[in-house]
Amino acid sequence: MHTAFISHPDCLLHDMGSFHPESPARLKAIEDALAASGLMDKLERHAAPMATPAQVKRVHTSEHIALLDAIASRALSTGLAYLDPDTAMNRHSLKAAYRAAGAVILATDLVIGKKVKNAFCSVRPPGHHAERDRAMGFCLLNNVAVGIAHAIEAHALQRIAVVDFDVHHGNGTEDIFSDDPRVMMVSTFQHPFYPYSGVEGRSERMVNIPLAAGSNSQVFRKVVNEFWLPSLEKFKPQMLFISAGFDAHRDDDLASLNLTEDDYAWVTERITDVARRYADDRIVSSLEGGYALSALGRSVAAHVKVLIDS
Repeated sequence: MHTAFISHPDCLLHDMGSFHPESPARLKAIEDALAASGLMDKLERHAAPMATPAQVKRVHTSEHIALLDAIASRALSTGLAYLDPDTAMNRHSLKAAYRAAGAVILATDLVIGKKVKNAFCSVRPPGHHAERDRAMGFCLLNNVAVGIAHAIEAHALQRIAVVDFDVHHGNGTEDIFSDDPRVMMVSTFQHPFYPYSGVEGRSERMVNIPLAAGSNSQVFRKVVNEFWLPSLEKFKPQMLFISAGFDAHRDDDLASLNLTEDDYAWVTERITDVARRYADDRIVSSLEGGYALSALGRSVAAHVKVLIDS
């Protein structure tokens, strides 16, 4: 079976301004790197559908959806409407957000249905900062959370793990699942750093490990081996979702960790090993951060190559 690559042109139309780091060029950099490395020919391409309101409301409140609708309407007349100083919508943003969430739903169906081996969703806006009732940090809908809820509600899975190696804590994912015994989250993130969370709510299912600015490969790999892997072994997930942020790369100026593409390949190997032993190889990965375009492309290529070869 192939690895699915799921994206949609609508995700290129979401634009928060010419100087915003979360730009359409991110997806172009990923496709260019995958093509240059010869990996794109090994992927099975799929167009992301739009998630339905019912699917999104499994993890977001009606009030949150109504607010996004209102901001989207404002953007139609103003060109750009802000939810917070970092997060804006243009007239295409809401459609892009529903495509991004729909990509993870499609990936979930394809992987559980054994139509593909695993999947990478090259989508934007990202999602892991979006809380149940709040958009923030470039994120409108929590794409991975929508996929996890779909795996639970539509496919009756009872143990799902989300792995988040973005440089920022996935506060939205924790907000949505902190009280749900069916979901484990393991993560690393720079701390103290935006969104200044993740250290208070740690538990057996919320294995959030803060990293000091300047932390390198050795520190990251030690944390994965000492904290993530034993927790995942104990939980024995039936499926794994990856919030795949690549902004902990040493070339990314928006943060101060020092990972490389080799680290992303290494951690993906560890994740695929867990999936092989406990989850029938089921992995869905979805793009989160990563803003240095060359480093982003190389890192995604390293990540996807492991998914293909697993």
